[in-house]
Amino acid sequence: MIRVDHAGEYGARRIYEGQLAVLGRSACAPTLKHMHEQELHHLRTFEDLMVQNRVRPTALQPVWHIAGFALGAATAMLGEKAAMACTVAVEEVIDEHYAGQQARLGDDQAALKDTIETFRQEELEHRDIGLQHGAEETPGYELLSGAVKAGSRLAIWLSERF
Repeated sequence: MIRVDHAGEYGARRIYEGQLAVLGRSACAPTLKHMHEQELHHLRTFEDLMVQNRVRPTALQPVWHIAGFALGAATAMLGEKAAMACTVAVEEVIDEHYAGQQARLGDDQAALKDTIETFRQEELEHRDIGLQHGAEETPGYELLSGAVKAGSRLAIWLSERF
């Protein structure tokens, strides 16, 4: 559980870094930087939990390093709204993922459960920000959203196993 969450937060960090590489001087840059900072906090938290719980990172981290940045940069090249559409799609999958994890955690894992809930709420904030910034106005929104969601679900599945 900690390994896949770390992988997801690592990928999110790289997505925002890709978006900022393209849109770093645009009107939405402060918003992207805010979300990036929150993802960095999430990532550091899971890095600490990995050490505490002796959990190894996913073997696919080098793939997520490249794929996350590429996804962020590619959607940003399509425009600010497409970058936000990417954020909305990823965050909707993460919301489902975190909610499922919370349901599986027992009372003996209250601290991890609370951390996941806090991060889930911040991810939902990112989704809402994306929607407020016109994500759904992206040409081909449904197709882009569906592709990003499928890729995100695949990344979760692979990170759970490797």
